[in-house]
Amino acid sequence: MTMAETIKTQNPKPEFSRPLKVSKLNNTVDYEFEEVPSEGETNAMAALFDVVSIRKVRFSGAISPFEDEGWLLEGKLGASISQNCVVTLERVRTRLELDVRRIFTPMATPEENEITLDASHNDELEPLGKEIDLGLVAMEALALAIPEYPRIEGAALPEASFSPPDTADIEEDAPKAFAGLAALKEKLSNPDE
Repeated sequence: MTMAETIKTQNPKPEFSRPLKVSKLNNTVDYEFEEVPSEGETNAMAALFDVVSIRKVRFSGAISPFEDEGWLLEGKLGASISQNCVVTLERVRTRLELDVRRIFTPMATPEENEITLDASHNDELEPLGKEIDLGLVAMEALALAIPEYPRIEGAALPEASFSPPDTADIEEDAPKAFAGLAALKEKLSNPDE
């Protein structure tokens, strides 16, 4: 199951949906598109992706015939993401500019109960159904590009100390509590010495 199908299965009305009927596509002319989600749709996507906000989303490109029965989607996706820095919790803004490419083909449709474990699997292949949902394609690309651990430039975690409170840090050269036990054990196991 593709990520787009998973999103649609979990929520029958996806946060950003722009279905395009495949029957309306012409196999001699490219279909050009430009999709911009509403404020409500971007707010819903921000909630879904657990980010502070998503703004200035624009998905544009073209769908053209691919081989005998398929369609090639090539587009540009731009979005501004606001998240909290994982170190300081200050707001981090990221501008994403992504190239999106998907190949919709009937040959990409998995058999029932089929599991693909091939590491060389082409991530661009999508099963061709009765429609291509441009919004779901954009959401999938966006979800994969959002930084997992956003940081403000220069933000760093403080050095960790694992010493008990009110004690000095243990130095590497300092004698260790159990260092003498090995010598004592050897001495006790060889009483003749």
